[in-house]
Amino acid sequence: MRIALILDSLHTLKPHKDSSLAMMREAASRGHELFVALQDDLFLRQEQARLRAQSFEFVDDENWFVVGDYIEHAPQDFDVVLMRKDPPFDNEFLYTTYLLELAVKQGARVLNNPSAIRDWNEKLSVANFPQFSPEFLVARDNALIREFLRAHGDIVVKPLDGMGGSSIFRLTQLDPNISVILETITDYGKRTVMAQRYLPEITQGDKRIIVINGEPLPYALARIPMAGETRGNLAAGGTGVAQPLTERDVEIASMVGKVLKQKGLFLVGLDVIGNHLTEINVTSPTGMVEIAAQTPCNPASVFMDALETL
Repeated sequence: MRIALILDSLHTLKPHKDSSLAMMREAASRGHELFVALQDDLFLRQEQARLRAQSFEFVDDENWFVVGDYIEHAPQDFDVVLMRKDPPFDNEFLYTTYLLELAVKQGARVLNNPSAIRDWNEKLSVANFPQFSPEFLVARDNALIREFLRAHGDIVVKPLDGMGGSSIFRLTQLDPNISVILETITDYGKRTVMAQRYLPEITQGDKRIIVINGEPLPYALARIPMAGETRGNLAAGGTGVAQPLTERDVEIASMVGKVLKQKGLFLVGLDVIGNHLTEINVTSPTGMVEIAAQTPCNPASVFMDALETL
């Protein structure tokens, strides 16, 4: 297979833990050809989608990779284009989904489905599964958020376009900084945010469940907050501990996975705290390397098995 990946700059990726690189290593070990591109390498020439890509190979030295010259391709020249650009989901990310959607109409296979990436906001998408989500509010009116805080006493507020736990705040009614936090996160009522009831089970970990082509892996990565922290995200200092899925995890992931597969969301990361689904990560879910290191399961291998059978 000829596999093209749209990534962040290779120089910003961490070879020892990046899930995209884990998938690429697995693909290379199976003899597949790899190509890499940045977000700005995707463009239109008249109505035709085009992608400037470089061939990619791993090497055993301190540089760890080599790339070839940029060559312009039609996206459909590849067997699959994997969209693995990290959020934030800003206007440029939005425009990229439009260009990739045109590429799909012209015969390219793009995973995840670009229109589904656009439609399934990673925070808002839990509204499709209210039976699994904690109580939540989506608003930009600070009075509504304060009302929600009074009703639940302990909440978290977070932007709709962040990643890695960025700009997530826990609020209680006794917090002396309620006004400034809400003013900051909503930009004085101009930015919509999500508030969720605080889940004390976060102390046991924010579980990342990886779903591939509708099927959950048998192990989750519980991201346990460091002392004094509310956020379990690894980027926020959390510790990743792999553990078998619980019956509730399987119930959530199996039902959600079926819907996501129908939408063309091939690789997804579900975030589960306790018994509740809190986020659905459709852009560039991670956690593969940590699960592979701690369990008999190799997520990158499962991913490639599923990709090869499409």
